[in-house]
Amino acid sequence: MHVDTMRAVDYWVGVPLCFLGSILKKTFAWLPSAHASAPSNILLVELSEMGSTILVDPAMQKLKRELNANLHFVIFKKNKPSLDLLRTIPEENIFTIREDGLFTLISDTLKFFFWSRAKKIDTVIDLELFSRFTALLTGFSGAQRRVGFHAFYNEGLYRGSMLTHEVAYNPHIHIAKNFIALVNALLVQNKEIPYSKTLISDDEIILNKVTLSHEAKESMRTKIASICPIYDPTQHRIILFNANASDLMPLRRWDRGNYIELARRVLETYPDVIILLTGAPAEYEGLQNIPDALQSPRCANFAGKTSFAELVALYEVSEFMLTNDSGPGHFSAVTSMPSFVFFGPETPKLYGSLGITTPIYAGLACSPCVSATNHRKTACNDNVCMQVLGVELVYSILEPSLKTSRFR
Repeated sequence: MHVDTMRAVDYWVGVPLCFLGSILKKTFAWLPSAHASAPSNILLVELSEMGSTILVDPAMQKLKRELNANLHFVIFKKNKPSLDLLRTIPEENIFTIREDGLFTLISDTLKFFFWSRAKKIDTVIDLELFSRFTALLTGFSGAQRRVGFHAFYNEGLYRGSMLTHEVAYNPHIHIAKNFIALVNALLVQNKEIPYSKTLISDDEIILNKVTLSHEAKESMRTKIASICPIYDPTQHRIILFNANASDLMPLRRWDRGNYIELARRVLETYPDVIILLTGAPAEYEGLQNIPDALQSPRCANFAGKTSFAELVALYEVSEFMLTNDSGPGHFSAVTSMPSFVFFGPETPKLYGSLGITTPIYAGLACSPCVSATNHRKTACNDNVCMQVLGVELVYSILEPSLKTSRFR
């Protein structure tokens, strides 16, 4: 379904269901329940953002360390490959929901309620900000403990009263620390209002890295040569341009013409550089206008030429990546490759990559304009915050890395 359609369904269907669901939860709250044992089967709910599955990994690692719990995850089917990068969640503990149509969405949702009970889920952590759909999944999962973000007196989205552990979302700290706060809510012995009154250090959001074999890197170099015949790994450096962004927020995109102008300048100045354009298979045609405009054998359209699992190998053999604010900026964080990430409608202070990254951000008075309180939907239709990031500025930021090499 289209993003705006999903937002509409979440509002017009989600609000009344959350209201009715909250009444049901409160009505039956007086019934006696089994003594709550320590969390052992924990489910994390994050549906719509592939990058968030990377940002939540430090929180999942803390759950494993502190509670030795069996972790589970529910996610939209199209986003599931992002869980495979770090493989923190066992394959058999992942439940996917199809969002390609209303019927499949309803069908998979009903299956989820049976699955969560078959898996004996006793604790749910809702990672979304603030989806009514995930609130309903959490509330009716059958879990004794239900942790998530609650608006309290803020102007947050209405999600009813589904949670047993209501955590105050903090818009002034990185989202990875907010995820840690959800975990910390489970670790305290006494009830708090709000959860979680803890100090979270930068050391707690250090991301694990993926190790890669020499053979995997060589296989990727061979694949690059098949698309870009001029490529010689002993003579050339690979730079990646990820010139797309999720349809969730098109305003995050740096202008395609800027990518063309920047690429032309890089290729003219550094004859040992090869630029590969990355993206999903569906983005290949849209990206093709960049190499078409450059007419250079050292710029190739690599969109759709790798599987998701091969991204790590591509990143490990590349010098660095320039990317719009989207999933690849987070996927690359599990590797040693530096990345340069554009920000405009969102801020790197809250959503920056946990890897070796440099944010490119103007910080206008109107930016960031999307947040948890507006369902990440802005009235803006003129992304000046991205337009003021000119080619000259971006080139000056990239230049120190262009003059050096992490391979030679």
